[in-house]
Amino acid sequence: MEQQYPSHLLEKAVSEFSRLPGIGRKTSLRLVLHILRQPDKDVENFISAISHLKNEVKYCKVCHNISDTDICPICGDPRRDESTVCVVENIQDVMAIENTQQYHGVYHVLGGIISPMDGIGPGDIEINSLVKRVADGGVKEVIFALSSTMEGDTTNFYISRRLSDYDIKLSVIARGISVGDELEYTDEVTLGRSIVNRTPFGKS
Repeated sequence: MEQQYPSHLLEKAVSEFSRLPGIGRKTSLRLVLHILRQPDKDVENFISAISHLKNEVKYCKVCHNISDTDICPICGDPRRDESTVCVVENIQDVMAIENTQQYHGVYHVLGGIISPMDGIGPGDIEINSLVKRVADGGVKEVIFALSSTMEGDTTNFYISRRLSDYDIKLSVIARGISVGDELEYTDEVTLGRSIVNRTPFGKS
């Protein structure tokens, strides 16, 4: 039976919240009612934070990580090893690897992985800019840190072919991560070890 709402405004707000990933209509209703109970100032701050995020957030011109500036803090940190580039699928993966405190190179965020079933091809993600980074020189190693799924492995293989003309080391994180696991949900110790114990790509 379809939920009946006492207010069309409430129903519209619930519908909008339920469009968020992992948020069903019951959870959405709880969130909306919680917001209604908050002081006006807190609600204004919440709305302002979302608005500023959407309108002012940037993507790093080098690695495509989310940033407040044109160059993200990682790419702009002179202590990071710019010769080692870790290729990840999304922003969450950067955060997961950073939390291990085991990696001191830089990143390249693809913004997705190749998935023909979902209509995502090589041209839909940031592969060309990765090839350009390597072609520009200075990169000695590219680490594939994509999820150990069929789509992740397909993306690894495609990128390795695109980079085959360059004299660089290609490696992949160790398979301490189970096949099919998403990187962002892997515990920090396992993920950290998988970065440190990476293996040459093609021999994993």
